[in-house]
Amino acid sequence: MSDKILIVLHQETSTPGRIGQALRRRGYELDIRRPCMGHPLPDTMAGHAGAVVFGGPQSANDEHDYLRREIDWMAVPLKEDAPFFGVCLGAQLLARHLGAEVGPHPEGMAEVGYYPIEVTEDARQLLAWPDIVYQWHREGFDLPAGARRLAASEMFENQAFRYGPAAYGIQFHAELTLAMMHRWTVRGRERLKLPGAQPRRAHFDGRAVHDARLRQWLDDFLDLWLETDPRKKANGAGRGGE
Repeated sequence: MSDKILIVLHQETSTPGRIGQALRRRGYELDIRRPCMGHPLPDTMAGHAGAVVFGGPQSANDEHDYLRREIDWMAVPLKEDAPFFGVCLGAQLLARHLGAEVGPHPEGMAEVGYYPIEVTEDARQLLAWPDIVYQWHREGFDLPAGARRLAASEMFENQAFRYGPAAYGIQFHAELTLAMMHRWTVRGRERLKLPGAQPRRAHFDGRAVHDARLRQWLDDFLDLWLETDPRKKANGAGRGGE
């Protein structure tokens, strides 16, 4: 299998954060594409071990041509059973591709900061999950037909789901480094004024308490996500021919 992971970002200055760091530690090369800057997405996942589609300030309902193309493109990893990991906007785009609705909370609430989640039995059978996670969103998604819910929160019923053998949509942000938190809470300070959002100080206080479990979850999840690639089983080999 390929040692390359497709990374899809939605701003010129965005980075894959801790997810990118963790993948590099595992020996993967990051193939970074930014469709918003005209970068194409591959016609097949044969040259990639998986794809991670990250968040961004856009709405999954925006009419940008590149977002519509990105939503359509998700048929490629799904058809090929390639590992797919959608984070926040990435999860919402996946939900839209699968025919589910994406939209704001009916009362205009937002999750911006640390919030508790409740995981399902399906999720517990996969790995251990944190009780509290970092969020930065004001839109949510319906559960796509055929998907299995993995986590929910009080404000947004769907926080994580699995579709097929290797596709996951996760609403929360495990990828955030401390430097990214500083940038987000400064450049995105208007989001801190949304109903339900937490003040800036609470983000850093919450990180001191909750980040270790979230970081451990990310490491465990990435191992699960990469090693359950059905294409490896079809080839009768693990990563690197092991």
